[in-house]
Amino acid sequence: MALKRRTEGGPLSRRERTVLEAVIRTYVETAEPVGGRTLARRYDLGVSAATIRNTMADLEADGYLSHPHASAGRVPADLAYRYFVDRLVRPEALTPEETGLIEVQLAASDSTVQQTLRSATRALGILVNVLGVGSVPQMEDAFLESIELIRVSSSKLLMVVTVGGGLVRTVYIDLPGEIPGDLLEELRVVLNERLRGITFAEIRRSFGDRVRDSVEDPATRDVLNIFVESSEEIFGPGAAEPDEVVLGQTSAMAHQPEFANSERLMELIELTERKDLLGDILGSRASGGGPYVTIGSEHAPELADFTLVTSGYRMGGLRGVVGVIGPTRMPYEKVIAIVDYTSSLVTRMLEP
Repeated sequence: MALKRRTEGGPLSRRERTVLEAVIRTYVETAEPVGGRTLARRYDLGVSAATIRNTMADLEADGYLSHPHASAGRVPADLAYRYFVDRLVRPEALTPEETGLIEVQLAASDSTVQQTLRSATRALGILVNVLGVGSVPQMEDAFLESIELIRVSSSKLLMVVTVGGGLVRTVYIDLPGEIPGDLLEELRVVLNERLRGITFAEIRRSFGDRVRDSVEDPATRDVLNIFVESSEEIFGPGAAEPDEVVLGQTSAMAHQPEFANSERLMELIELTERKDLLGDILGSRASGGGPYVTIGSEHAPELADFTLVTSGYRMGGLRGVVGVIGPTRMPYEKVIAIVDYTSSLVTRMLEP
């Protein structure tokens, strides 16, 4: 399993690697600061507790461990988790129960990408007690399948644009006055004939040239020019859909000790309300495949206390991601394996 990597930790001796891995595994399991005596009891490291403590002190000096307070043991810093993910993670096989839960959740969803992602994020939350996240594929490379024009009022139309995979974008178009039904039907036919099978990016570049010579009637041409002037809104990448980011249940995090503090829980809730921020982050990862792991301080300040693990899925020529947001203290091997399996299953569900 190839992991996307961000930074490389400094060179460590064999003993330092062994002690660092033991600290991380113990802290992930217990959520308590780790001392040398604890490691000596839990692992056969072949050295004394004093030697382990000295090694931990060296790791702290190099930025891999931190000291929560004077009398406590050490906890892994972001750099330690980075080193662990890049150099020490061993792929973990999922159990039949785990793969079965994911498969059952996805099989129960309908064929739309939003519902499939909701099922996937729900399954991820159940399995690893973190917040499942997913992104609907961006439309830039989507091929247009059909356009429908629905009269909402005498001066407003709803334009419904369907692309491959059943994704839909809706845009309201303001009109100068009421348009007869036969003119509206003529516009629908023209738009479908001239734009079907073309990507959003190409439509945006050439929309005016493709449709301006398609009608002769001046009244119809005037209305068509309104669509030309709105082409950036209709086909542009900035026209985000409400369901572009799909989130699982925040309550999945309630079992994590990091969020027992009401202030930390509020930070998490506020983060889930920033769908613009999450959409930008997830969208930037869609073309990279996966698994892709970013940790703590590698993020913008809003995510500085979190780890984000994602893996890409495909839907025809479109790409999105599915994954999890959780505390930096997480069972990385298990989470990476579950996210990777889930993304491959989402692809199988959505590929034509």
